[in-house]
Amino acid sequence: MPGPAWLLAQEAADQSAFLKLVDTLVDGLSLGAIYALLALGFVLIFKATQVVNFAHGAIAAVGGYMAFWFAVSRDFPGQYLTFLPDWLNWILAALLAVFVTAMLGWLLERLFIKPMIGEPLFSIAIITLGIDFVLRTINDDLIGIDPRPIGQPLGVGVASFGSGQVTIAHTDIATIITAVVLVSAIALFFRTRTGVAMRATAFDQEVSMAQGISAGRVFALAWIIGAALAATAGILTSMFPRGLGVDRATAFVAFRAFPAVVIGGLDSVVGAVVGGLIVGVAEQAAGVYLSSVTWLGAGFSGIVPWLLMLVVLLVRPYGLFGTEEIRRV
Repeated sequence: MPGPAWLLAQEAADQSAFLKLVDTLVDGLSLGAIYALLALGFVLIFKATQVVNFAHGAIAAVGGYMAFWFAVSRDFPGQYLTFLPDWLNWILAALLAVFVTAMLGWLLERLFIKPMIGEPLFSIAIITLGIDFVLRTINDDLIGIDPRPIGQPLGVGVASFGSGQVTIAHTDIATIITAVVLVSAIALFFRTRTGVAMRATAFDQEVSMAQGISAGRVFALAWIIGAALAATAGILTSMFPRGLGVDRATAFVAFRAFPAVVIGGLDSVVGAVVGGLIVGVAEQAAGVYLSSVTWLGAGFSGIVPWLLMLVVLLVRPYGLFGTEEIRRV
């Protein structure tokens, strides 16, 4: 029969394993929240316009750069609102960056997507790919080689639990709260008159237009919201502990979030959120628990979402929450 010392050691090991699991879960939820915002913006554009927006990552990087430009490079509006605390000035600068990026999304839709209505969807998708290359090239030239810090309103502080075995960055907590607020706002938006019009257009454009709904306005609104969500994700992923600032790799964050879109379902808002959380937790857990398996390689956690996506596609080709379509050939 095991002695008291062994029991105490086993209890301590179990507690340590549990705290490690909690730490991994929280980190995964924070990463998943960023993926969920990206996936949600991607799905909103697809549902409304049936367009696969390959420029989503570049738009996210623009949002990150705008945050750097306003908050750090120009100290706007902090240089004028000196009576406000620094953290509030940073939030105002971030909101302004999101607004400017949202207007960029509207401009892109007006200039390049609206004239292509009625044309083959493949051609429109290629246009978004061209937009991605143009935006990414311009953004990379503006950013340069080194990351551009966007400021840290919460610093690099962490909250510790369980005798310091669980550490949660304050920014991670803010990321999760931000995602919850934005997802809730989108859910409430869909209950408004405009939101119902967007849902109707996504379901059947011709019928909705026959009911007097302006499909063009719905398309523009979808791109505005999608760009705003992408910009928010671009800002959050450029902050501690995810990054040192916006850099040339920021544009690829949407590519990492694409499995979340496919897993949840390309046309499902709920699926975008669930898929983002699943991918974030899976990627973080793989990085923590599989890092000691040397033959898997150091970057194995990066391909776990894609492997998970392949498994889901084999079982449910339309995603966990996507609409099943049956086509007879």
